[in-house]
Amino acid sequence: MSEQKTLAAEVRTQFGKGFARRLRAAHQIPAVLYGHGTEPVHLALPGHETLLLVRYANPIVELKFEGTTQLALVKDVQRDPVRQVIEHVDLVVLRKGEKVTVDVPVQVEGETFAGTIANLEANTLSIEVEAISIPEHLVVNVEGLEDGAHVTAGQVELPAGATLVADPETLVVAVSTPQLDTTSDAEGETEGDAAEAPEAGEAESAE
Repeated sequence: MSEQKTLAAEVRTQFGKGFARRLRAAHQIPAVLYGHGTEPVHLALPGHETLLLVRYANPIVELKFEGTTQLALVKDVQRDPVRQVIEHVDLVVLRKGEKVTVDVPVQVEGETFAGTIANLEANTLSIEVEAISIPEHLVVNVEGLEDGAHVTAGQVELPAGATLVADPETLVVAVSTPQLDTTSDAEGETEGDAAEAPEAGEAESAE
């Protein structure tokens, strides 16, 4: 389950790229909180704490601002494509007992049969789960699986109370035997043979 964090936020009334740059220079991150028919609330979040929070998938945060407390889910994190600096965060209002649809990372555990490898074909799976019980990842155990084995979304074990939203036939893991690339070796041998073979004129001179 995602660990719930608490952030002290500030309501902001100024907008625009210039103001956002000044916020980031002051080690704060612009954000917006919306959902459940409420009016969007524009916030400034503490930079370092927010950076630590969004390292994980689907983090839940308890926001404290202007004497109120609101549970929220980090829905989207916008980053500078070059510097990877967080530019903006979207947060969705959560209600206790509410279920949400989220994409959860898939993690492979175990060792496949000797000489084979497990190829992760789907990095995340979409599930519906209670907001306060979102798992950090879904585990696929490949212990002992042999060449040609497949694991589909419908075979992945989900936490209690969660339901699969993704197509159950989605391929998640495929087990295969790596193929050795002998092309370069064969080409090298051919070139070597050609280099060692004397030309006709050279052979006659040697005689």
